[in-house]
Amino acid sequence: MAQLEITKMSSKGQIVIPQEMRKGFHEGEKFVVMKAGKQLILKSIEDFDENIEEDLKFARRTEEAWKKYEQGEFKSLPVDKFLEELDKC
Repeated sequence: MAQLEITKMSSKGQIVIPQEMRKGFHEGEKFVVMKAGKQLILKSIEDFDENIEEDLKFARRTEEAWKKYEQGEFKSLPVDKFLEELDKC
């Protein structure tokens, strides 16, 4: 199941990855950062070749959803229902 957390960017452009989401990664690990519209995708360089096409499809779907949100075309769901809908994709 997908995890959802909120973080923010510092004045130096640094973004903290929430502690729960850092599990399974180690200090010094390198990541590829991809920008798709107004979203960033962070992927371990060790897994870069794996599932890249799926990651890009997810990025496109997320960007489309964000545009609909900005246009007021969205519905509000409790987190558990949202995650259920997300698992269906």
